Amino acid sequence: MFKGILIEKDEAGYYATLKDIDEAQLPDGNVTIRVSHSTLNYKDGIAITGRGPVVRRFPMVPGIDLVGIVEDSSHGEFRKGDHVLLNGWGVGEQHWGGLAQKARLNGDWLVPLPEQFTPQHAMAIGTAGFTAMLCVLALERHGVTPDKGEIVVTGAAGGVGGVAIAVLSKLGYSVVGVTGRVAETDYVKQLGAVEVLDRQGFSEPGKPLARERWAGAVDVVGGHTLANICASTQYGGVVTACGLAGGMDFPATMAPFILRGVTLAGIDSVMCPRADRLVAWRRLSTDLDQSKLSLIFNEVGLAEVVPLATKLLDGRLRGRVIVNVDI
Repeated sequence: MFKGILIEKDEAGYYATLKDIDEAQLPDGNVTIRVSHSTLNYKDGIAITGRGPVVRRFPMVPGIDLVGIVEDSSHGEFRKGDHVLLNGWGVGEQHWGGLAQKARLNGDWLVPLPEQFTPQHAMAIGTAGFTAMLCVLALERHGVTPDKGEIVVTGAAGGVGGVAIAVLSKLGYSVVGVTGRVAETDYVKQLGAVEVLDRQGFSEPGKPLARERWAGAVDVVGGHTLANICASTQYGGVVTACGLAGGMDFPATMAPFILRGVTLAGIDSVMCPRADRLVAWRRLSTDLDQSKLSLIFNEVGLAEVVPLATKLLDGRLRGRVIVNVDI
């Protein structure tokens, strides 16, 4: 038996509870992991609360991130005792995830834990930080260098935004954070932002084209925020879009793209190829100031996960929540 968060759906309704789970219930997979830490992400919050159709089969253990030690493996790359981590691949949606003390998975989804990171630091980064690094890599691929101008990062007090600001500032970019929680201005500046703007200035309908300001962007919001950022991006600038906290719509015009040559680059962290994952984690191990991770995360136990899910979705949590599955 092991402890885990289990989401169930029956005649009585939809509910997520912490309970003892029989190891015989673990799904199929060629690697069994003794999990040490997981995380609470926005998608996990939706899965736990049932606010959206994230979970595709029941019962389900949520948790799109995990780190732990291989207990058993028939996969060619991993052996008992290896330290591994996982982000995405539909885990916590279609396959049991990391918010439990054990997981059984497809070894092709795993990445070796970089030796520079403790398990806590790997989960402080997690899917959010991994996604942020994919955004940075996309900006670099499109030729956005620090000398080109300012980079705007939305959701600056959240997980993706926080890591993006920390990485970009270390790489020499001038970063402007946008947040709906202006009380977190000092925190965002500690991460490396040179300026912090209120999200309210981006969240209403704007002009098809606005004054050129941004050389690049990392957007987690979508909606009018994304449209306004595209409208104010410099000629030849690049906007990376990786989230939809403000909605799935994109109420924009073609003007920024055909009159200023702006590129809108979509970022997917769920099915991202393994080769790209290895690059992103290698870059995180060198381009993220690990001293800033202590600012970004709070550690909780499994018993705290369900009540925290609502707070996360309501925007009442700062940074990253990592889950020590043994406390």
